[in-house]
Amino acid sequence: MGHREDLLEGAKRCLLQKGFLRTTARDIVKESGTNLASIGYHYGSKDALLVEAYVSLIQGTGHRFDPGGEAQQAMSEPPGSLERFHKVWANIIRALPESRAIFLLSFELILQGDRLPEVRRLMIEAEGQGRSGLLPLFSDIPEADLDKETVETEGRFYQTLLQGLMVQWLFNPETATDADQLTEGLRRVIAGAAQS
Repeated sequence: MGHREDLLEGAKRCLLQKGFLRTTARDIVKESGTNLASIGYHYGSKDALLVEAYVSLIQGTGHRFDPGGEAQQAMSEPPGSLERFHKVWANIIRALPESRAIFLLSFELILQGDRLPEVRRLMIEAEGQGRSGLLPLFSDIPEADLDKETVETEGRFYQTLLQGLMVQWLFNPETATDADQLTEGLRRVIAGAAQS
């Protein structure tokens, strides 16, 4: 690995151990075996490096849901069906315990966003990637083929559900919504809308 990759891997380890606010440039350098100047050279700033490391951590959790991975069972259900919806959310919920440190980090960034305007700007840019990354799980449409309207509507819907589940699960995993409850709730909403 080169310095750029070493910095990224070191920053990811620091984020998981210390969080965003407590990670210093010196921590990253020590963890990566690089030097302070390499942060500016490769990433522009410590904050930009930490945001990229955070995005990389989030993307690393997605492999559990990708077709051909642990989500293969869900992909056997028809796109757009309640069965598919249920199986995808069951896979996501099953992976929540392994992702606890990343979700705690997410909320640290959300709560500190006003104090870190540059970080907030970078996170807002990365947020769109999260929306488009969720959609293929439910639709079978490759991320590169998604249109903007779908990402901005359905993508936001799934992202909102995921963020709500993260809050519930971090607060109390025993009472957090499960895939059965989420699917039954959606079924009732659809039935109610069909009656109006």
